Amino acid sequence: MTVTEVQLAPLPPERFRDLLGPGYAEVESAVVVAGELLADKTVWHINSTAQGGGVAELLQSLLAYARGAGVDARWAVIDGDAQFFAITKRIHNHLHGWPGDGGELGEAERAHYERTLESSAADLAQSVRAGDIVWCHDPQTAGLVEPLVRVGATVVWRCHVGVDTPNDLARGAWDYLRPYVTPAAACIFSRAQFVWEGLDRDRIWIVPPSIDAFSPKNQDLSPAAVAAILAVAGLGPADGAEPTFTRVDGTVARVTRQAELDQDAPLPSEAAAVVQVSRWDSLKDPIGVLRGFVDHCADSAHLVLAGPAVDAVSDDPEGAAVLADVRELWAGLPAPTRGRVHLACLPMDDIEENAAIVNAIQRRADVVVQKSLAEGFGLTVAEAMWKGRPVIASRRGAIQEMISDDETGVLLEDPEDLEAFGRACTALLGDPARAARIGEAGRQRIAERFLGSRHLVQYLRLLEGMPALAR
Repeated sequence: MTVTEVQLAPLPPERFRDLLGPGYAEVESAVVVAGELLADKTVWHINSTAQGGGVAELLQSLLAYARGAGVDARWAVIDGDAQFFAITKRIHNHLHGWPGDGGELGEAERAHYERTLESSAADLAQSVRAGDIVWCHDPQTAGLVEPLVRVGATVVWRCHVGVDTPNDLARGAWDYLRPYVTPAAACIFSRAQFVWEGLDRDRIWIVPPSIDAFSPKNQDLSPAAVAAILAVAGLGPADGAEPTFTRVDGTVARVTRQAELDQDAPLPSEAAAVVQVSRWDSLKDPIGVLRGFVDHCADSAHLVLAGPAVDAVSDDPEGAAVLADVRELWAGLPAPTRGRVHLACLPMDDIEENAAIVNAIQRRADVVVQKSLAEGFGLTVAEAMWKGRPVIASRRGAIQEMISDDETGVLLEDPEDLEAFGRACTALLGDPARAARIGEAGRQRIAERFLGSRHLVQYLRLLEGMPALAR
């Protein structure tokens, strides 16, 4: 089998009631209507990895709430070989206007892409029924749209990546993928600026990103729990408190696994910390973050660069190479400087434990950064803002929807200007009152616009329209 179904436990949408107050009525209404319309249908979501990256996180939360709302929502993950994922990573980079590995997107690559998806399409055809609704996510699944339409399903293609100002690379990737997604009943993008030329505008939906306030990654943690979790992970000094967090099912669990670390010593408890948590991806620019911090940031602060264990993210073949470059740069730093930099590959054996470690790292931060060269939606930005941390991020992609400069965060006009990046970090570290004001305003922005309750309502409303689209 080249398709694996991810098991999902339902989560009750009612948990949003206290958080939203009177606003919960909209959630309640959408749940009732969607349940009636979708009572005899299965809603499938298909992507290429169950862990690592924002899409997997979105699906884990959103589909659990959909199941709790009475929707028969299912999640299937396709497989592929190294060449397939190299091709789809190349498409991903080109959609950002970025050359990536510099390889071709020609007929040979198209043939391998289609040949790989043939077996996934055959597997899915055994489970997907006529009348079902299927959401295919990102370039890896675009080639499944037409085969699933033939089965009789209503198919939506969801693109989580894009670029504000397209160049020839981006338009070339559009041309490459457009024949695959044209048969879809609808195409969804994270922001209006990402919508491709040549698509039917009547079948375009805009769905911004969201986070789950109750997940292990975003739930409240006490300072004692933060310190204890970091100690177990190896990023903080030994601590006697319990490194506990609450799982999605409500049970209390302990963090037990240590991160894979490159550091001379743990992060001192009194040190100011600048943090970036991202996949090891050149577009997240961890090399630039490290250089900008070392050359231009306050010389008493510490930097934490954290990301997933690279062997656990199956659809990103570049992660190991990017991490190796970061480690090489770190190892060559002068000893006093190297002592203020901490590289952490976080364990992925238990996704909820991984999320709790990320939560603790972000809550330990004095400043969270996301210095992406290109960005689709930037969930780590929303996560840090929800925690009340001041965020410095690139004016790229949907980050601009979340951050108003010097109000709900700080925007970098040019993420490759390392001196400006360092100055921004130093300024926030040196002005705690400004940092606190920005952090509080950022949390409010996320509460108003980017929580999963809004996403769930929008998702269910869109599902309401799918039967009409299928006719």
